[in-house]
Amino acid sequence: MNADLRLDRMPLRSSQHGVVLLAMLVALALLAIGLMGAVDVLRLSRQRDREVQLLFVGEQYRQAIRHYYAAAPGAAQRGYPPNLEVLLEDERYPIPVRHLRRAYPDPITGKAEWGLLKVGDRIQGVYSLSEATPIKQAGFPRIHEAFKDATSYKDWVFAYIPRRGVAVPSTPASGAPPATPPRIPTPPRRSPQ
Repeated sequence: MNADLRLDRMPLRSSQHGVVLLAMLVALALLAIGLMGAVDVLRLSRQRDREVQLLFVGEQYRQAIRHYYAAAPGAAQRGYPPNLEVLLEDERYPIPVRHLRRAYPDPITGKAEWGLLKVGDRIQGVYSLSEATPIKQAGFPRIHEAFKDATSYKDWVFAYIPRRGVAVPSTPASGAPPATPPRIPTPPRRSPQ
Protein backbone atom coordinates (compact mmCIF):
# COMPACT_ATOMS: atom_id res chain seq x y z
CA MET A 1 0.00 0.00 0.00
CA ASN A 2 2.88 2.31 0.71
CA ALA A 3 4.13 1.90 -2.87
CA ASP A 4 0.74 2.85 -4.27
CA LEU A 5 0.75 6.13 -2.34
CA ARG A 6 4.17 7.04 -3.70
CA LEU A 7 3.05 6.46 -7.28
CA ASP A 8 0.06 8.72 -6.81
CA ARG A 9 2.23 11.53 -5.45
CA MET A 10 4.81 11.47 -8.27
CA PRO A 11 2.50 12.67 -11.05
CA LEU A 12 1.17 15.37 -8.75
CA ARG A 13 4.72 16.61 -8.02
CA SER A 14 5.74 16.70 -11.67
CA SER A 15 2.65 18.72 -12.57
CA GLN A 16 3.46 21.14 -9.75
CA HIS A 17 6.96 21.57 -11.22
CA GLY A 18 5.41 22.40 -14.59
CA VAL A 19 3.17 25.05 -13.06
CA VAL A 20 6.11 26.57 -11.17
CA LEU A 21 8.21 26.59 -14.35
CA LEU A 22 5.39 28.22 -16.31
CA ALA A 23 4.94 30.85 -13.57
CA MET A 24 8.68 31.61 -13.65
CA LEU A 25 8.60 32.02 -17.44
CA VAL A 26 5.64 34.40 -17.20
CA ALA A 27 7.42 36.36 -14.45
CA LEU A 28 10.60 36.60 -16.55
CA ALA A 29 8.61 37.78 -19.57
CA LEU A 30 6.91 40.48 -17.48
CA LEU A 31 10.26 41.51 -16.03
CA ALA A 32 11.76 41.79 -19.52
CA ILE A 33 8.84 43.95 -20.69
CA GLY A 34 9.23 46.15 -17.61
CA LEU A 35 12.97 46.53 -18.21
CA MET A 36 12.40 47.50 -21.85
CA GLY A 37 9.98 50.20 -20.70
CA ALA A 38 12.46 51.39 -18.07
CA VAL A 39 15.22 51.61 -20.70
CA ASP A 40 12.96 53.75 -22.92
CA VAL A 41 12.10 56.04 -20.02
CA LEU A 42 15.78 56.32 -19.09
CA ARG A 43 16.74 57.10 -22.70
CA LEU A 44 14.08 59.82 -22.96
CA SER A 45 15.11 61.25 -19.60
CA ARG A 46 18.73 61.35 -20.69
CA GLN A 47 17.83 63.07 -23.97
CA ARG A 48 15.76 65.65 -22.08
CA ASP A 49 18.74 66.31 -19.80
CA ARG A 50 20.95 66.82 -22.86
CA GLU A 51 18.41 69.26 -24.28
CA VAL A 52 18.50 71.28 -21.05
CA GLN A 53 22.30 71.26 -21.22
CA LEU A 54 22.21 72.34 -24.88
CA LEU A 55 19.95 75.27 -24.02
CA PHE A 56 22.35 76.30 -21.23
CA VAL A 57 25.55 75.87 -23.24
CA GLY A 58 24.11 77.48 -26.37
CA GLU A 59 23.01 80.46 -24.30
CA GLN A 60 26.54 80.69 -22.84
CA TYR A 61 27.96 80.94 -26.37
CA ARG A 62 25.30 83.47 -27.42
CA GLN A 63 26.04 85.64 -24.38
CA ALA A 64 29.80 85.38 -24.99
CA ILE A 65 29.34 86.49 -28.61
CA ARG A 66 27.13 89.37 -27.42
CA HIS A 67 29.75 90.39 -24.85
CA TYR A 68 32.56 90.21 -27.43
CA TYR A 69 30.49 92.31 -29.84
CA ALA A 70 29.65 94.97 -27.25
CA ALA A 71 33.10 95.09 -25.64
CA ALA A 72 35.06 96.65 -28.47
CA PRO A 73 37.96 98.47 -26.79
CA GLY A 74 38.43 102.21 -27.21
CA ALA A 75 37.33 103.53 -30.58
CA ALA A 76 37.36 100.11 -32.21
CA GLN A 77 34.38 99.23 -34.32
CA ARG A 78 32.06 96.57 -32.94
CA GLY A 79 32.23 93.19 -34.59
CA TYR A 80 31.62 89.52 -34.20
CA PRO A 81 34.44 87.18 -33.17
CA PRO A 82 36.52 85.59 -35.95
CA ASN A 83 36.53 82.21 -34.13
CA LEU A 84 35.35 80.62 -30.90
CA GLU A 85 38.84 80.64 -29.36
CA VAL A 86 38.87 84.45 -28.99
CA LEU A 87 35.87 84.11 -26.69
CA LEU A 88 38.18 82.30 -24.27
CA GLU A 89 40.97 84.88 -24.50
CA ASP A 90 40.29 88.20 -26.21
CA GLU A 91 43.66 89.87 -26.80
CA ARG A 92 42.21 93.17 -28.01
CA TYR A 93 42.93 94.49 -24.52
CA PRO A 94 46.23 95.00 -22.62
CA ILE A 95 45.05 92.27 -20.24
CA PRO A 96 43.22 89.49 -22.13
CA VAL A 97 39.48 89.27 -21.42
CA ARG A 98 37.48 86.05 -21.12
CA HIS A 99 33.99 86.23 -22.60
CA LEU A 100 33.42 82.50 -22.07
CA ARG A 101 34.59 80.46 -19.08
CA ARG A 102 35.57 77.42 -21.10
CA ALA A 103 34.96 75.77 -24.46
CA TYR A 104 31.86 73.64 -24.00
CA PRO A 105 31.27 70.49 -26.03
CA ASP A 106 27.95 69.98 -27.79
CA PRO A 107 25.82 68.09 -25.22
CA ILE A 108 23.87 66.26 -27.93
CA THR A 109 26.81 64.90 -29.95
CA GLY A 110 29.35 64.94 -27.11
CA LYS A 111 31.92 66.49 -29.48
CA ALA A 112 33.70 69.82 -29.23
CA GLU A 113 32.65 70.68 -32.79
CA TRP A 114 29.81 73.15 -33.35
CA GLY A 115 28.01 74.39 -36.42
CA LEU A 116 28.78 78.07 -36.93
CA LEU A 117 26.40 80.75 -38.15
CA LYS A 118 28.61 83.26 -39.91
CA VAL A 119 28.32 86.79 -41.18
CA GLY A 120 31.12 87.08 -43.71
CA ASP A 121 34.06 85.46 -41.99
CA ARG A 122 32.82 86.28 -38.47
CA ILE A 123 30.81 84.09 -36.08
CA GLN A 124 27.35 85.28 -35.15
CA GLY A 125 26.13 82.09 -33.48
CA VAL A 126 26.48 78.35 -32.89
CA TYR A 127 24.26 75.32 -33.31
CA SER A 128 24.45 71.59 -32.73
CA LEU A 129 25.48 69.38 -35.65
CA SER A 130 23.03 66.67 -34.56
CA GLU A 131 20.22 65.89 -36.97
CA ALA A 132 18.20 64.07 -34.29
CA THR A 133 14.66 65.28 -33.62
CA PRO A 134 14.29 67.20 -30.35
CA ILE A 135 11.82 66.00 -27.75
CA LYS A 136 11.09 69.54 -26.59
CA GLN A 137 8.82 71.18 -29.13
CA ALA A 138 7.20 73.99 -27.10
CA GLY A 139 7.47 75.96 -23.89
CA PHE A 140 10.69 77.80 -24.77
CA PRO A 141 11.63 81.14 -23.23
CA ARG A 142 10.94 84.14 -25.44
CA ILE A 143 14.54 84.36 -26.70
CA HIS A 144 14.32 80.78 -28.01
CA GLU A 145 10.77 80.87 -29.44
CA ALA A 146 12.19 80.10 -32.88
CA PHE A 147 13.06 76.58 -31.62
CA LYS A 148 9.36 75.69 -31.43
CA ASP A 149 8.49 72.70 -33.64
CA ALA A 150 12.13 72.28 -34.79
CA THR A 151 12.77 69.14 -36.84
CA SER A 152 16.38 68.74 -35.68
CA TYR A 153 18.83 70.17 -33.18
CA LYS A 154 20.50 71.98 -36.08
CA ASP A 155 17.49 74.30 -36.03
CA TRP A 156 18.35 75.42 -32.49
CA VAL A 157 20.64 78.32 -33.47
CA PHE A 158 22.09 80.36 -30.60
CA ALA A 159 22.93 83.65 -32.30
CA TYR A 160 23.44 87.20 -31.17
CA ILE A 161 21.62 89.67 -33.39
CA PRO A 162 22.00 93.31 -32.35
CA ARG A 163 18.92 95.45 -32.03
CA ARG A 164 17.84 97.36 -35.09
CA GLY A 165 19.72 100.56 -35.68
CA VAL A 166 23.01 99.08 -34.49
CA ALA A 167 25.49 98.74 -37.33
CA VAL A 168 26.73 95.23 -37.99
CA PRO A 169 30.28 95.51 -39.32
CA SER A 170 31.67 92.92 -41.65
CA THR A 171 35.18 92.25 -42.81
CA PRO A 172 34.60 90.93 -46.31
CA ALA A 173 37.54 89.82 -48.39
CA SER A 174 38.16 91.65 -51.69
CA GLY A 175 35.75 94.56 -51.26
CA ALA A 176 32.52 92.56 -51.36
CA PRO A 177 29.47 94.35 -49.96
CA PRO A 178 29.06 93.90 -46.21
CA ALA A 179 26.97 90.96 -45.15
CA THR A 180 23.92 91.55 -43.01
CA PRO A 181 22.82 89.14 -40.32
CA PRO A 182 19.94 86.85 -41.17
CA ARG A 183 16.59 87.93 -39.82
CA ILE A 184 15.11 85.49 -37.37
CA PRO A 185 11.34 85.76 -37.74
CA THR A 186 9.48 86.80 -34.64
CA PRO A 187 6.07 85.32 -34.03
CA PRO A 188 3.14 87.73 -34.36
CA ARG A 189 1.94 89.26 -31.13
CA ARG A 190 -1.41 88.07 -29.95
CA SER A 191 -3.94 90.66 -28.96
CA PRO A 192 -5.31 90.35 -25.43
CA GLN A 193 -8.73 88.77 -25.29
